[in-house]
Amino acid sequence: MVSASETGPETGSEPGSTSASGSGPDSGPDSTSTSTSTSASASGRAGSAARTSVWLDRRPPSRSRRSESPAGLDRNRITEASVRLLDADGLAKFSMRRLAAELDVTAMSLYWYVDTKDDLLELALDSVYAEIAPPREDADWQDRLREVARSYRELLVRHIWISPLAGTFLNIGPNSMLFSYAVQDIVRATGLPLERQTGALSAVFQFVYGFGTVEGHFKARCDATGLTQDEYHQRAMGTIRAQPHLREITEYSDAVMAARGGDTVEEMRERDFVFALDMVIAGIETVRDRTTSPTQ
Repeated sequence: MVSASETGPETGSEPGSTSASGSGPDSGPDSTSTSTSTSASASGRAGSAARTSVWLDRRPPSRSRRSESPAGLDRNRITEASVRLLDADGLAKFSMRRLAAELDVTAMSLYWYVDTKDDLLELALDSVYAEIAPPREDADWQDRLREVARSYRELLVRHIWISPLAGTFLNIGPNSMLFSYAVQDIVRATGLPLERQTGALSAVFQFVYGFGTVEGHFKARCDATGLTQDEYHQRAMGTIRAQPHLREITEYSDAVMAARGGDTVEEMRERDFVFALDMVIAGIETVRDRTTSPTQ
C-alpha cells in the first residue's frame, strides 16, 4: 500500500484516487474477482506498492504518529460521516478536507485510521450494504429473490454514489460478503446446475444494478431541478412530442405506456421492475426444468 506520507493528505488529487476497476457492477453478489489496481507514488518511483483493498491489507495506517488520536474519533464515526457527505454532496465533491470539516477535526487526524481516500470509500460502500434486509428464511426462493432484488434496487436509489464504487473496488467487506452469501444461498435453492448459477446471478443482479442506477440518477436529476418526477417527465415528453420528425416514435411510446398502465412515473417504473424480474425468474425456472428433465 502506498503510504499517506508519500502521497500527502491533499495534493492535486486525493490520495489513492487513481484506483482502477477491481470488479464488476454485480461484484456484491459475485465477489470472487481477484483483480487489483495500482497507485503510483507522488514521486513517481518505480515499483510502488500494489493498491488492493482496505480489507486485504491488515497493517495499520502508515502515517507517522505526531500527536494523539483525536478524542471521540474512530473508524465507525468516520465511515458514518463519509456516508452522510456522499449522500449530500455526491462522489465528485467528496474529499478528506470536507470530511474533516464535517467531523470538526484536522484532515491529518483522519490518517490515524486510513491511508487514503479510497480506504474511506471502500468502508462507506461496505457499510451501506448492511441496509439490505435479509430475506425471509421460510419463503420459497422466488420470493426471497424478489425481496433481495428489491432491497438492492432501493439501496442503489438511496445512495446513488455506490453504483460507480461497486465497479471500482473489490466488494469483500463483511456486509458485502453477508449479502453475497444470502444471494448465493437463494441461487442454490433454485435447483439450477452448479455451472448455471453464476449466470443466474448475473441475470438478476446486473439487471437490478442497471435499473436501480438509472432510477437513482433520474430521481437526483429531478430533485436538482426542483421538479417532481412526474413534472420532469411531462416536460421532457412535451418537448419530444413537439418535434415533428419524432412523431412516429412518440406515438408508439405513448401507446406502450398506456398499455402498461400506471398514473405516475413511480407506478410505471414499479410495474416495469416487477414484470422484468418475473421474466428473469421464469427464465431461471425454465432453464432449471430443461436441464433436470430426464428426457434431456
